[in-house]
Amino acid sequence: MTDSDDQQQNGSTNTQPKDAVTAASQRDWPAYFAAVKGKPPRDTLLFALDRFDAERTPIDQRLAIDIAAGEGRDSAEMLRRGWRVHAIDGHPEAMDHLDEMRRACGVDTDRFTFEQSAMETYQPSQALLINASFCLPFCEPAHFDGLWERIRHAIMPGGRFAGQFFGDRHSWASIDGRTHHTKREVDVLLEGLDIELYDEAEKDGEDVLGQPVHWHVFHVVAKKP
Repeated sequence: MTDSDDQQQNGSTNTQPKDAVTAASQRDWPAYFAAVKGKPPRDTLLFALDRFDAERTPIDQRLAIDIAAGEGRDSAEMLRRGWRVHAIDGHPEAMDHLDEMRRACGVDTDRFTFEQSAMETYQPSQALLINASFCLPFCEPAHFDGLWERIRHAIMPGGRFAGQFFGDRHSWASIDGRTHHTKREVDVLLEGLDIELYDEAEKDGEDVLGQPVHWHVFHVVAKKP
């Protein structure tokens, strides 16, 4: 599985330039929002939503939390499928993008709410779906275990987590303040959940801003029994 709007493959096996880590550590989030605006939702989210559709989950039970929602492409897809969504993001510019998306989707604040909040301190309420697309690696390591515990606790029985973990061989693994995992560590994080999608992907490529990256990503959809 790939999400080509977040990671782009170039087929190269060359060693990454030394400035790749520097560029990643100084990531320009407004430029990222602009670069991915209008792109399709992530594959992990689509997989999870399709599972709920196949189970004929009643509309009144479809409540989701979108962590680090950014410009809102995942939230927009959930809204399109009839979900109520609460989105958070730590960057103030994301709030403007999310409000613009809400208006473009023609939904009111009964179905879509959002707030500026750092995921490290966020306390998610109970939800049937928690979506965390390409964001958990940006959690400060000291706060990751607490965040993951809160995410697992917030998922209702029969609900799902959809998102990514970055592996220990990722180009950005050496950056201070980022959280990366070995395969074994990811497996431990998912213990007790029913794994519906588990795709470990590793390749050389670029990020959406054109910076070279050696990607090592775990794409996951997991259901809470």
